[in-house]
Amino acid sequence: MFTDRYPIRQVREHPLETLDRQKWPATLPPVAQLLKTGLDLAQATVFVGENGSGKSTLIESVALAFGLSPEGGSTGARHTTRSTESELSSHLQLVRNPGGTKRGYFLRAETMHGFFTYLEQNPSTSRLDVEFHSLSHGESFLALASDRFRGPGLWVLDEPESALSFSGCMALLGVLKDKLADGKSQVLLSTHSPLLAALPGARILELGPWGFRERQWDELDLVTHWKSFLNSPERYLRRL
Repeated sequence: MFTDRYPIRQVREHPLETLDRQKWPATLPPVAQLLKTGLDLAQATVFVGENGSGKSTLIESVALAFGLSPEGGSTGARHTTRSTESELSSHLQLVRNPGGTKRGYFLRAETMHGFFTYLEQNPSTSRLDVEFHSLSHGESFLALASDRFRGPGLWVLDEPESALSFSGCMALLGVLKDKLADGKSQVLLSTHSPLLAALPGARILELGPWGFRERQWDELDLVTHWKSFLNSPERYLRRL
């Protein structure tokens, strides 16, 4: 009997919509692993890895399979400018927890400016909207998370640290920790930030040529490299 209350417990390939293994994005090792063995999601799951490792491809595909807009927003958002998403989402099957919410929100820093314009042009009819364009990039990102992450939901964030300072990352961790407290919400996060990778209670998956593997925070290359650089930056800078 399943007792988890958050939305998704596993992502796997749809048996009736298989993806050509010789075609991108199936050629990315983490995607190939997902298609072969499936991907179990915890209440909070964090993806880390180098540029091009497949973090955004995976996180975007889960968001789309859940019904979220590829350029950000909720399940009701229809904002789009230029389609760049992969076809992976149409080949996935989400295994949901019984009774889990179907609400969610997708935040991605690279499309936030256009999404704010979309929200401005499609204001809420039930409450006063935040004027996101009047805020700084980081302030608007935190304001959106605080304003729109309401009640139980699937909260998907793609590399939010690009909009945030150190204190901003700490504030976002506080928002996400609060949202996870009721056991009904779920966070899926991709990041290059050792700070955000430390989300309390999260399952951390490190992506690379091996596919994806579960790691502890202090085992991550991301963390060890930052520690080494901060301890001795000149060792790294002389290689430039």
